[in-house]
Amino acid sequence: MGRGKIEIKRIENSSNRQVTYSKRKNGILKKAKEISVLCDAQVSLIIFGASGKMHEYITPSTTLIDILDRYQRASGKTLWDAKHENLSNEIDRIKKENDSMQIQLRHLKGEDITSLTYKELMALENALDKGLNGIREKKGKILEEENKELNFLLQQHMALEGARNMHGQWI
Repeated sequence: MGRGKIEIKRIENSSNRQVTYSKRKNGILKKAKEISVLCDAQVSLIIFGASGKMHEYITPSTTLIDILDRYQRASGKTLWDAKHENLSNEIDRIKKENDSMQIQLRHLKGEDITSLTYKELMALENALDKGLNGIREKKGKILEEENKELNFLLQQHMALEGARNMHGQWI
């Protein structure tokens, strides 16, 4: 005895809808795996439920990018262009650079240095020395400027005092 046909329309009862979604999702994921194995087909299946949760299956011998590239070539539909690919590569490069800078910053703070080689430790010491010398130079220039300003103010003050003394003698 076969199953009865159902009318394909939205299930109004949310509990029944969720149960049906779960069963059919598992069924279609199983079928995707089966067709991939039995027929040596490349399969990519992505399901977004009403809650926004994603479920996916991709044939283990391929990647989603490969499948999408094949789809784009076969259908003639442009999913992304070279500009987007370049932006994606640039984002990856910047992320790697940021990770590297985070590691360098931790090393400069004295963290995670036990894994460094002697050569790396020497380079770190040189960088710290260079930074310290730069700070000393800047501090020296600031002190020099402040000293010039104070000398100027002192000369003005002495000139005023001298003028007062001369003015007092005239009276």
